[in-house]
Amino acid sequence: MRIATTIFLTDRSVTPVRLARSLEERGFAGLYLPEHTHIPVARDTAAPMGGDLPEMYGRTLDPFVALGQAAAVTSRLGLGTGITLVAQHDPIGLAKQVATLDHLSGGRFTLGVGYGWNVEEAADHGVEWRTRRELVRDNMALMRTLWAPEPAAYVGQYASVQASAAWPKPAQPPRELGPGQPLHGPRTLLGGAAGPKLFAAVADHADGWLPIGGGGLTESLPVLRHVWEAAGRDPKSLQVVPYAVRPTPGKLAHYAELGIEEVVLQLPSAEEDEVLRTLDDYAQYL
Repeated sequence: MRIATTIFLTDRSVTPVRLARSLEERGFAGLYLPEHTHIPVARDTAAPMGGDLPEMYGRTLDPFVALGQAAAVTSRLGLGTGITLVAQHDPIGLAKQVATLDHLSGGRFTLGVGYGWNVEEAADHGVEWRTRRELVRDNMALMRTLWAPEPAAYVGQYASVQASAAWPKPAQPPRELGPGQPLHGPRTLLGGAAGPKLFAAVADHADGWLPIGGGGLTESLPVLRHVWEAAGRDPKSLQVVPYAVRPTPGKLAHYAELGIEEVVLQLPSAEEDEVLRTLDDYAQYL
């Protein structure tokens, strides 16, 4: 099992360069970073974990800039977002960012995609909350069109692009959605709670699922696998990566029994000394 990590990198935490080097030196598989552009102070949306929202949410570094630094000082470390708020981006610009990072890192990027939880943050980006899932699907389709080897147009309800020259292309080769249906772009994992809408989207246009916290997989994995296979996807190609996990030996052993090949452990949003102590503790799982 590959052991990766995630952290809220902020202006007060360990730097991307120091963390990335430390992860690669210790043999960890990857670094995933979350995204929030801003956190409106006047907010009715409840924090996802309940209670007060931790300050780190409003201090997060831009994940693509931070991962670019991490890529520059490593050669093997996987790089990912957990997650990118696709609805809050211009998809043409985001396609360029993703392709550039994957190209420059030699195909080490994983695009974690999410629909978001903060209604007020999304509203400032012009996102209509009720239709955000449809917007994300359109944006992803447009991005895959730009990542394809030949110029093509995409016309959707929420996003469109003319047939265009768009380089660089992501370094990762295409996979199969189905016979004669290539899936272009980097490995893409959808984050979110188990349910019919999410699982349908995973099977429609992703490489797998990024379940936050990693709970309830015994019940939900068979459901996802059924949806995946019913959509004509190769059963062996489904990837499920439990995310932001607080590890114990028993928990990771359970994941291994379920056939999971990668898990992302939560690091504290802290200064370098505390983060490195946590990495040393997590080394027992490598």
